[in-house]
Amino acid sequence: MRLRRAITPTIIRTTATLAAAAALAAAPSAAAAAAPADTTDNIHATAAHDNCPRLTTDWYGANRERLQQVIDAYGTCYGGRHHGHRPVAAFDWDNTITKNDVTDATLAWSLKHDKILRPARWKDTSAWLTDAADRALTEACGTDVPVGAPLPTSTDTDCTDEIFEIRENATTMSGAAAFTGTWNHRRTVPQYAWVPQLFAGHTVAELSSYARQARTEALAAPVGTTQTLGTHTIPGYVRYYEQQRDLIRTLKKAGFDVWIVSAGSEPVTEVWAPGVGVDAAHTVAIRSVLDRRGRITTYNTGCGDVPVNKGTAIPYIDGKRCWINQEIYGVHGAAAWKKQNRAHRIVIGGGDADTDVTFVGDAVGAHLVLNRNKAEIMCRAYDDADGRWVINPMFIDPLPRKADPYPCSTTAYNEPDGGRGPVRRDDGSVVPDQKDTVYGPEAATSS
Repeated sequence: MRLRRAITPTIIRTTATLAAAAALAAAPSAAAAAAPADTTDNIHATAAHDNCPRLTTDWYGANRERLQQVIDAYGTCYGGRHHGHRPVAAFDWDNTITKNDVTDATLAWSLKHDKILRPARWKDTSAWLTDAADRALTEACGTDVPVGAPLPTSTDTDCTDEIFEIRENATTMSGAAAFTGTWNHRRTVPQYAWVPQLFAGHTVAELSSYARQARTEALAAPVGTTQTLGTHTIPGYVRYYEQQRDLIRTLKKAGFDVWIVSAGSEPVTEVWAPGVGVDAAHTVAIRSVLDRRGRITTYNTGCGDVPVNKGTAIPYIDGKRCWINQEIYGVHGAAAWKKQNRAHRIVIGGGDADTDVTFVGDAVGAHLVLNRNKAEIMCRAYDDADGRWVINPMFIDPLPRKADPYPCSTTAYNEPDGGRGPVRRDDGSVVPDQKDTVYGPEAATSS
C-alpha cells in the first residue's frame, strides 16, 4: 500500500506485537471469552474458591467481592479455559488505570522541552483544522524557525497556549473553532487524533523517550501538583491506581489475557503499560503510520473497513470496540464495528468516560466504571440493565455527587453526527434520567 506524498504505511508495532497478531490471525478464536451458559447466567451466585487468586486492595462497597466473583467464575477456578479459550479483560488507560492523562503529560513535557517540530503548514497536521486555527498557530508560533526544526515552545508561551488550547478545548485562544467538517463522532474526535499528529517528523524511539521522561517527572511530583503551560494550568502529576494494578495482577494469575485500549498515542501508552504488567503486544492506542525513514506521519492505521487515514477511525467510543474485535478476536472488515457473539467478547471491561461506553458495555461478566460524571456511560451504569455494571468513585480525589440527574432520556447519547439524543437499551426503550449515587471522598470501601 502507498499513500500520497510517497508515504509507506509502516505501522508502529513491536516485534512481539507482530508475533502476537500473527498468532491471532492464525487462530482468531484463541482469545475468546466464552463461559458455559450456567456460569454466565448465574455469575453473581458463583461461590468464591479458596485457591483462586484474590483481590487484596480496598474498593467501594461490595465492588471487590463482585469483581472477585467474575474472576472466580471465568478464571482458573473454573478450569482456566472455556471451550479451549482464555478469558479476556480490557481496560481504558487514562483516568482508568492512572489518575490523570499520560498523553497530556507527554505533550506538556514536550512543549516545555521544545520537542514539537514546525510543520510546513499547520493545516497539514489535521484533516479538519480550520483556517482560523491555521492562522492562529502560524501567528503564535511564527515562521522564523525552519520547517522541521523544533519550535521554542518552552519560551514562546503564545505558541504553547495555542497548541494546548486546541488540544484541550478544540478552539483557538480567541475562541474560534479549531476543527470543522464531517466525521463520525462515535469513531473519532479531531483533537485526540491531533496529538500523535503533532509529533510528525519524530521517530518512535524519540517519542518513547519523551514519554519516559514525562513519566519520571509525573510520578515524582506530589499528588495535587499542577503545572503551567502558557496560561493553562493542568495536572502536574500522574499516579497508577493500586486497585487497578492489583486487579490486573489478579486477572493474569487467574488465566486472563489483559489488554489496554486507549485513545492516546500508542508509543506513549506502551511506555506506561508495563507499570501494571501489560506489555506492548497487549497495548492498543492510536497507531501512527511511519514514512520510509521510519518517522511518524500525520496518518494513522485504520480499523475494520476503514483504511489508513488522518484520524477518521481511532480507538474512541465505537472505535474501541472495532479495535478489540480486530486486534484480539481477529474480526476484520465492516463486521469489526459490530457487537460480536458472547464467545468473541471480553469478560471484563473497564473505563471512565463516554469514550469507553461501547466496549465496556460489550463485556459479558462485569462493566467496571470509574465515576467521572460522564453522562452516556453513567446512564448505562446506573440503569444497570443486565445487573453487571460495577461503579466505583475515582480512587484518588474522587468527584463529589453530581447535583442534577444525568439527562439519559434526552441528551446523554453521543450521536454519530455530533448531535445529542436519548440513551436507549438494546430493546429500544429509553433509559430514564439517573441520579448520581456513587461518589465523593466519603465513599465507603470494602474491608
